[in-house]
Amino acid sequence: MDKILTTYNGQEFTVGGAILEFSYLLAAILFVYGLKLLSRPETARKGNFWAAAGMVLAMITTLLLHTDAGGNRIGITNAVVIIITVAAGSVLGLVISKRVKMTAMPQLVSFFNATGGLASALVGLLEFSNPHNQSLLVTLLGLIVGSIAFSGSMIAYGKLDGKIGNMGAAYMKYVNFLILAGLTVLTIYILMQPDPHSVGVFVYILFAAALIYGVLFVMPIGGADMPVVISLLNSLTGIAAALAGFIYSNEAMILGGILVGAAGSILTLLMCKAMNRSLLSVIIGGFGGGSSAEGDEGGTIKEISVSDAAILLAYSKKVVVVPGYGLAVAQAQHTVHELEKLLESKGVSVKFGIHPVAGRMPGHLNVLLAEADVSYDKLVEMDEINKEMETTDVVIVVGANDVVNPSANDHPGSPIYGMPIINAEQAKNVIVMKRGMGKGYAGIENPLFFRDNTRMLFGNAKDSIQKLVNEVNTL
Repeated sequence: MDKILTTYNGQEFTVGGAILEFSYLLAAILFVYGLKLLSRPETARKGNFWAAAGMVLAMITTLLLHTDAGGNRIGITNAVVIIITVAAGSVLGLVISKRVKMTAMPQLVSFFNATGGLASALVGLLEFSNPHNQSLLVTLLGLIVGSIAFSGSMIAYGKLDGKIGNMGAAYMKYVNFLILAGLTVLTIYILMQPDPHSVGVFVYILFAAALIYGVLFVMPIGGADMPVVISLLNSLTGIAAALAGFIYSNEAMILGGILVGAAGSILTLLMCKAMNRSLLSVIIGGFGGGSSAEGDEGGTIKEISVSDAAILLAYSKKVVVVPGYGLAVAQAQHTVHELEKLLESKGVSVKFGIHPVAGRMPGHLNVLLAEADVSYDKLVEMDEINKEMETTDVVIVVGANDVVNPSANDHPGSPIYGMPIINAEQAKNVIVMKRGMGKGYAGIENPLFFRDNTRMLFGNAKDSIQKLVNEVNTL
């Protein structure tokens, strides 16, 4: 494997090195192919498989063929430690993923994202003291970005799980700007030293400051912006992984990190566009964190019985279901699919209107409904479903709130004003399924509940839908 193929500009090229480089190229192709398949729900499972295959290939060839700057391979002891660690992590990840509920999937994504950021941060922390490391700027950047991704993702996990609330955004943005400026100044100071390795204590200060910044950066961000934040943190983890790849001159890490970082960045910008907000306003605005009742019209809540709702649905021509996080909490995806099939058997057209930021992470409800075998062509994006609202007989809002809140269109003083929503109020009839009159994740009142064409069906979404199925069956 170490036979020299050729020498160019003083550098030797061996058989093992050629195989390693080819494996990285093949891994990169598998990464890109996997991402392409991930762009469509029906091929997403295959996309995960091929991308994972590329990562496994890169890991195996790196373990067998990678050499350091001195031409030394990974020692037996290191190889055993690496294999044991990878095996333990794989088993732990498998167990956690098998046990997690769909309602907790956003938290799981945040937790996994945090581990990636921490790994990259530790690479930067450890490699800074390596006298052979000539990429000090990249090392410090990897340390900072990875630390922010780690602590920020852990705070996102806590907020999504309801363990952590919001911190006042009015002053936090100034604190964050000061910390970010301090990180910049400290990085420059370390790099300007004649012997940067001699000021290692400042690297630990940099590490601690970056962790604090990650915490304070996410704390002010309100619930309605959490899907955007998760996507942004995922992008930072990818960037940190790419920087770690530059430290080790490992093309597979660089390519993988760049792909994750680019995909996360594109998704973040697309979601900001879907919410009609700039990325800066998401980061510093604390959107959805207050309890403003702007747009609260008051009025009388009108309820509907299960039997009346069943009759209304059974004799409709077009029904649109708008799912929200409440559907995931109630685990009602299979029941709502049963209702969909039953109504279609009676000649009713049923579609699902999916808002880009419904749920707690990008694509949350798409995955949830796909798990229940809802046909992909029935999952209609916001812009397209809005074109059909005026001709829709009944809109069923299942556990959604902010994404159908008319305040986004009608009340300039509302915290969500300007955010595109699914215009459920334009339908002839609206049935809202909720446990009670609690406010949504953004913490503001929803005037839709008081409109003349809206009826409330209170109770657990799964139970309510099952009762509807039973009633429709009797008609």
